[in-house]
Formats: sequence, structure tokens, C-alpha cells
Amino acid sequence: MTTTEALRKQVKKYIDHADEKSLRMVQAILEIEQQQDFWDTLPKHAKDDVAEALLQSDRGEGKTTADVMKKYQQWRTK
Repeated sequence: MTTTEALRKQVKKYIDHADEKSLRMVQAILEIEQQQDFWDTLPKHAKDDVAEALLQSDRGEGKTTADVMKKYQQWRTK
């Protein structure tokens, strides 16, 4: 028996004895898995912008969250 077959058997056994809450969680996971990846839905220009932002970050051109939050702290308290 392959690992996949053994896993399938184990999951089926679990499902046969699971309560409704657990079944709903498994169902949600399976439904999400079938949905298209968010990245694949982005237009090319958005993917290009993300790629450029990552390159900028790699070059140390970005700002930390802490630095940004210090600058805009006044807006967070209102």
C-alpha cells in the first residue's frame, strides 16, 4: 500500500466517525483547495509591481512596519 493509499484510508476512517463541526472544517478545506490561487487572478502589472517591491526590499530600500507605525501613530489613536 502506498503512502497516498494509506492516508486516504485513514482519512476515510476519520470522516466516518467525525462530528458535524469536523466535517464542516474538512469540507471548507477541500472547497478552498479547489478555488483558484489568488496570485493567478492578478493582472500582469500587479504581479510586476509585487516583483519590483520584493527586489526593492531585497536591496534594503523598504521601511520596517515599526518605522511606518511611528510616523503614523497619531492616526492610530483617533
